[in-house]
Amino acid sequence: MDKLVIIPTYNEKENIEKIVRKVFSLPGGYHLLIVDDGSPDGTADIIKGMQDEFKHKLHILERKGKMGLGTAYIAGFKWALAQGYEYIFEMDADFSHDPEDLNRLYDACKKGADVVVGSRYTKGGNVVNWPWDRIFISKGGAMYTKMILWLPVADPTAGFVCYNSKVLKTIPLDEVHFVGYAFQIEMKYRAWKLGFKIGEVPITFRDRKEGVSKMSSGIVKEAMYGVWKMRGFK
Repeated sequence: MDKLVIIPTYNEKENIEKIVRKVFSLPGGYHLLIVDDGSPDGTADIIKGMQDEFKHKLHILERKGKMGLGTAYIAGFKWALAQGYEYIFEMDADFSHDPEDLNRLYDACKKGADVVVGSRYTKGGNVVNWPWDRIFISKGGAMYTKMILWLPVADPTAGFVCYNSKVLKTIPLDEVHFVGYAFQIEMKYRAWKLGFKIGEVPITFRDRKEGVSKMSSGIVKEAMYGVWKMRGFK
């Protein structure tokens, strides 16, 4: 019991059973924690209906209402540490992150990196089926972040990540307060500032085929202003 994949969900009924079955079909003995923010479409019920089939491997944290990506991951991280998992992953529910890449992130973490990012913008990475404006915002955000924080990560807003548990035990999780893209930047920045080694493996990111994107202008603004606040972190 050393690998846990955390997937936050809000209205992912079209994707959730397929992503669960895909992860459990992979070699490596992954466990799954779904953090559901009170999805009105019944996402949590689908998960609970599968738990007998995947006893002791499929877990769910249910929260009341949409509380944000960052707080979902923080809740998941705390649960994972309490259960003793050594390698803890972030991954989306919508297949924009290919579960087949989990082993590549894990291998890179095992070989010495403390944090491994599934990167769209490192050499060999790619984005498929995104409109030009989303690519512009994402790549522009990465350049903006590196310019302000000097963070040596090609894809600082990436949400496909493997953490060695020692990183999450060291980062003061209760002080992490950003929610969207800024949350992803903050976690990597805090890890780097604490001296942890961050690695990147190239991935192909594919836009979701089913369900609705959670992107909003507020998430983008949070990241733009948030990186300036992060400069003051110790």
